[in-house]
Amino acid sequence: MAEAIKYFADVNNCIDFLANLRWPEGVTCPRCGSKEVSYISTRHIWKCKQAHDHRQFSVKVGTIMEDSPIGLDKWLTAMWLICNCRNGISSYEISRDLGVTQKTAWFMLHRIRLAMKNGSFDKFGGNGGTVEIDETYVGGDPQKMHKSRRKKIERISYGAIKTAKTAVWGVLDRDLRQVRAMVVPNIKRSTLQEKILTHVAPDSNVMTDDAAVYTHVMATEKQFVHQVVNHTRQYVDGQVHTQGIENFWSLLKRQLRGTYVAVEPFHLDRYIDEQIFRYNNRKDDMGNKMSDAERFQMAASQIVGKRLTYAEVTGKVGETPF
Repeated sequence: MAEAIKYFADVNNCIDFLANLRWPEGVTCPRCGSKEVSYISTRHIWKCKQAHDHRQFSVKVGTIMEDSPIGLDKWLTAMWLICNCRNGISSYEISRDLGVTQKTAWFMLHRIRLAMKNGSFDKFGGNGGTVEIDETYVGGDPQKMHKSRRKKIERISYGAIKTAKTAVWGVLDRDLRQVRAMVVPNIKRSTLQEKILTHVAPDSNVMTDDAAVYTHVMATEKQFVHQVVNHTRQYVDGQVHTQGIENFWSLLKRQLRGTYVAVEPFHLDRYIDEQIFRYNNRKDDMGNKMSDAERFQMAASQIVGKRLTYAEVTGKVGETPF
C-alpha cells in the first residue's frame, strides 16, 4: 500500500497505468476509435486528429471516473483500499484518508463497486459439478429496535424471518470456489426457480437445506440431482452441506454490520457485489493466493464502459433495487 501511494502520487504514473490497462495496443479515441491522437502533456489529455465533436479526451472518459474533479491519485488509492480491506471501508474513513468530503467518498465508493461487479452470464455447475444454494435475510435485529418500530415488523415464519428484512439469494460453485449472490424481492417458488434456471447449469448436483421452496422447485425441474441437509438435525452429512455459501453470508454480514452499519435495500446489491469481488478473487486461475496488487489491477481493468451518476445512485432516475 505504501509503495502504491508513492507511485501514484505522480499524476503521470497514474495516467500511464490506466492508459496501459485501457489501451494496451496504443491510445485510441473513445468516440471514433482512431489511433491518430496526440498527447497534450500540459493538460494531461489527448486530442483526436479526426474531425468530430469532443475531440479532446482524458483517461477518465468512458469510465466510472468520467466528469469527476477528483484526482487520479485519490481514485486509485480508494480503489486499492476497497478491493483489499477484508470487511470493506467506510466513506468516513475514505474521507479522512483522502481529504475529501464524506458525501464525495460515498459516491466514489459506489462507483468503484460498479466496476467490481462481475457481469458474467456463465452458469455454475454442469457435467456433474456441485453447487450450493441458499438464501439469507439482511436487516436490523428487531430485539434492538425501538418498540414503536418493532411493532411494525410482522413475524411470518419459523426462524424469525421478518418482512422488514431484505431477501438475498446466492449460489456457490464448489469446484470453481466462486459465488454469485443478489437481492431478490421474495423467496417464493417462482422467484427462486427463475434464479436457479438462470444461474445453474443442467446436470448439476444441487445442495440445499430442507426449505420447502427448494423441494418444490427441484420436484418440478428434473434436470438437477438434488440433495438436502436438514439443519434441525445436522449441518453436514458427508459431502451434503451448504457450509460454503453460509461462509459467504457470514463474511457479507460482518462487512455490513461492522463497517457499513446501515445499508438501504436500494443499495444492497452494490455492497454484495463488493464482497463477491473480494471472495472470488482470493486466488488466481492457478490456485495461488492473489496479491493485493493483482486484485487492485483486476478492478482497475474493469472501470471502462461503466457509468453511475449521482442521480442514479440516489435513486432519482432510472435504477431499481432488483
